[in-house]
Amino acid sequence: MITSEEIKRRLWDGANELRGSMDASRYKDYMLGLMFYKFLSDKTLEEFKISSGLGQITESELVEEYVKAKVEYGEELDRMLQMALGYYVAPEYLYQSWLKDINSGNFEVQKVTDSLNNFERTIAVSSDSNDFKGLFSSSTLDLTDTALGSNLNERSKNIKSLILLFADLNMVALQKGDVLGDAYEYLIGQFAMESGKKAGEFYTPHQVSEVMAQIVAKMSDVKTIYDPTVGSGSLLLTVKKHLGKEVQKDLSYYGQEKNTATYNLTRMNLLLHGVRPEKMTIKNGDTLSHDWPEDPERPNEGVQFDAVVMNPPYSVKGWNKAGLKISDPRFEIAGALPPDSKGDFAFLLHGLFHLGQNGTMAIVLPHGVLFRGGAEGEIRERLLEKNRIDSIIGLPSSLFTNTGIPVAVMILKKSRKIDEPVLIIDASRSFIKVGKQNVLQEKDIAKIVDTYVERREEKGYSCLAKRKDILENQYNMNIPRYVEAIDEEIPQDVDAHLLGGIPQQNIEDLKVLQSTVPDILDQSLKGIRNGYVELLKPVEEISKEILSDARIVAKSKEIESKAKSYVYKYWDILRVVDNNSNLNQLMDDMLVEIKTFLAEFKYIDVYNGYQIVAEIWKNSLVHDTEIIALSDFYTAGRTREPNMVTKGSGDKKREEQDGWVGIIVPNELIAKRLYSDELERIEKKKMRILGIENELSDLVEAAKVEDSDEADALGGILNEAGEAFENKSVKAELKKASKGTVEYKLLKNVEELFTDKSTLSKAVKADEKALKEAAQERILTLTNEEIDILMYEKWFGNTVETIVGLAELPLNAELNTLQLLHDRYVETLSVLDEESRDLEAAFVALKSELVVRS
Repeated sequence: MITSEEIKRRLWDGANELRGSMDASRYKDYMLGLMFYKFLSDKTLEEFKISSGLGQITESELVEEYVKAKVEYGEELDRMLQMALGYYVAPEYLYQSWLKDINSGNFEVQKVTDSLNNFERTIAVSSDSNDFKGLFSSSTLDLTDTALGSNLNERSKNIKSLILLFADLNMVALQKGDVLGDAYEYLIGQFAMESGKKAGEFYTPHQVSEVMAQIVAKMSDVKTIYDPTVGSGSLLLTVKKHLGKEVQKDLSYYGQEKNTATYNLTRMNLLLHGVRPEKMTIKNGDTLSHDWPEDPERPNEGVQFDAVVMNPPYSVKGWNKAGLKISDPRFEIAGALPPDSKGDFAFLLHGLFHLGQNGTMAIVLPHGVLFRGGAEGEIRERLLEKNRIDSIIGLPSSLFTNTGIPVAVMILKKSRKIDEPVLIIDASRSFIKVGKQNVLQEKDIAKIVDTYVERREEKGYSCLAKRKDILENQYNMNIPRYVEAIDEEIPQDVDAHLLGGIPQQNIEDLKVLQSTVPDILDQSLKGIRNGYVELLKPVEEISKEILSDARIVAKSKEIESKAKSYVYKYWDILRVVDNNSNLNQLMDDMLVEIKTFLAEFKYIDVYNGYQIVAEIWKNSLVHDTEIIALSDFYTAGRTREPNMVTKGSGDKKREEQDGWVGIIVPNELIAKRLYSDELERIEKKKMRILGIENELSDLVEAAKVEDSDEADALGGILNEAGEAFENKSVKAELKKASKGTVEYKLLKNVEELFTDKSTLSKAVKADEKALKEAAQERILTLTNEEIDILMYEKWFGNTVETIVGLAELPLNAELNTLQLLHDRYVETLSVLDEESRDLEAAFVALKSELVVRS
C-alpha cells in the first residue's frame, strides 16, 4: 500500500541517485517526460481493457491482449482509442515494451526515441493534437545528450535506470486520487529548489501560490482562469485545489509560456492532474509581443477571464522587441507605455486587460513597481485613479530560489466601489528560516488571506489606504509609507538609569497583565518617586502567583474543555474516513474551527492554534488518512510493511529489508507504550555504560597528572592522542604487573571496566534487537483498544496541553518584559560609579604590591 508521500520520497531519491552531475533544471525534462509517457501508456491500456470488457487480468496479459487486438483490428482499434482519449500508444511502443526489452537484455535507446516520435505521429490527425503536439520533441528530450552519459552504453544504462524508476507504478490508479499529480508537482518543486536561479523559468514557490490562489478562489466566481506566464502550471492547479469539486469539473484553463520545454511541462502537469484536454488551452509564445488569447469579434477587448494569476519574470529588459505602441489596447488604460528597461507593468497591464469585469487578478511583482517614477509612476497613478488596485501584500525576501529580493503580490479588480481604500498588508516579517530560504508557514498564509478577505486593519501589519493618504504620498505605494513597523525595542529612560526604578509608563504598556491580573501586578510594585516603581518580589515569584491565579486557571480550564471537545470530535471523524471522504475539506474544516473557538478568548493568537493543527496534518494526518481511506482504521492499524533500507555504495548500493514497520502505528510508539518495562531495563544498562565511560574518562585525566600513581600505572596504556586507554595495552601491562601493587589494582580496575562495558553493550544490543522484533510482531495482534490508544497519542498526544499553553504565551511575554525592565534599571549610575571606584582602588592597591626585581 503506497501513499503519495512515499511515492514522492522514492521518486526524488531516485532522481538524486540517477542524475549524477546533470543540472537539475535539465534533468527534470527527462524524468518528468518519461514519467508522463508511462501515464500515456497506462491510460491506453486501461481504455483498451474497459472497451474490450476484460475482467481481472495482469498487466502482462493485458499487453498480450492489446497486441492480439492490434493484429486483428488494426486501424479500427487505433481510431477507437483516439476517439476515447484523443491519443493512443501503439502496442510495440508502450512503456511496458521498454520494460520487456530491459528484462530480456534487448533494450536500445533508439526504441525510446522511436516510441516518442511515433506518438507525435499518432496525434497529428487528432482534434486534440495541440494538447499533445511536441511534448517529446528533441529540444525537450534529447536522448543523445552527452550529459546523460559520455557514450551510448552510459546513456543506455542511465535511461534504463530512469525507466525502471516508474516500472511498478500504476499511473491510472494513482491519478484517480490526485496522487500522481501531487507527486509530479512535488518533483517540479524539488527540481526548482535544486535549480537555483534557473527555477524562475518554471516554478512559483508553493507558499506564494497558496496566497494568490486562496484569495482568487475566495473572491471570484471562477469558471475560467488564465496565467499569461504559466511556467509549470502550478499556479493554475493551486487555484483549482481551492475550488469545489463541481466547479473543478467545468473549469477552463488558459496559459501561455515562452520557453518550449516549460510549455511542455505545463501541459503534462495539467493532464496528470486530471484536467481534460478540451478544458485546457495552453500556447507556446511570447505573451508581451503578441496579445493572446484574442476574440476575433471584439479585437479591442480581448478574451476575458474570471481569474488571472501570474508570476512574470521580474524587470525584464528589452521586453518591447515587437515595437508595441500606446495604441495597443492592453496599454490604453495606463496612458503610457512601460519603459523598455523594465517589463513589470507590461505584464500587469496584459493580465488586467484580460480580467473579467467581476474577476480577480493576483500578480507577483518586485517592490520597485510600488515607487519607481517616470512612465511607471504615471501608470501607477492611472491605475489608482481608475480604482483598479485592490490590495498590495508585501512578502518576505528570499522566498524564491531564483532571487533574494522581497516581492509583493498585487490584487487588482475592475468592479471596486468608488473611493474604496487600497488594503496594504506588510507580511514581510512573517516567516521562518529553512536553510537559506525564508518560508511562509501555514499560519502566515492564513493570516494574509483572512486579513485580505475581512479587509482588516492591524497596527504594524495592515492598513486601509484612503484616497487622501495616497494623494499625500503622491501615488507612491511603498508599503512603509502606510504600514509603520512596530518597534519592539523599549526606549531607554535616562532618569531610570540615573536614579533607578522602572518607568510607570512601561508598566502601563503591559496591556495583557493590566487587563487580566491588575491587582497582582499592582501588589508586586512599590512607587519610589513620581512616575517610577520597583519590584517588591522576584519576577519568578510574580509569575507563579499569576499563573496559579483563579482567573487564569478558570480560563485555562475553559480552553482545555473546548480543546478536548474539538479533538474528540475530529478523532471520531478521522477514524472513519473512506474513499468518499473529502480529505482536503476535512483539513480545511479543522483549520477553520480551531480559529473560531480560539477567537472567543482574548489575547490568544488564533494563528498559533492554526499552526498546531496544520503541523498535525503535515506530520501525520496527510499520510495516515490516505491509508485509512483505502482500507479502514483498525485494519490499517494491524498492517505492517517491509522496512526497506539502502546499503552499500556505488555499484554495490542496494535495497534490503530490515524488519517491518507499521503502516500507520509507529514501532517506536508500540515499544514505548506496550513494552515499557523492557525499555526501562535497557535504559538502566545504558546509564551504567555511561557511568563506566565517565569512570574511564576520570582515570584518563588522572593518568595525565605527573608523578601520580595513575600516571605511573596507566600513562603507558593511553592511545597516541592521549584521550583513551587501549584495551590491548591494558592486558599486556597487567601481565607484567605484580599482584597486590597499586599499579596492578589500577590496571585491573580498567580491565574490569572494559569487560563490564563490553558485556553491557552486547546485552543492550541483544535486548534492543529482541524488543524491535517483538514490536514488529505485536503490530499484527494489536487490539482495537490498543490501536485507539497508540493512534490518539500519535495524532493528538499533547495537542490539548499545547492549545491551553497558548493562553500563557502573552502573559509570559509581558513577564519577560518586566524582568528585562528590572534588569535594565536595577543598577543606577551611582552604583556603577561606586563599583568603578572600588575596582580602581583595588587596582591601585595591587599595583603598589608589585615589586620590580633587577
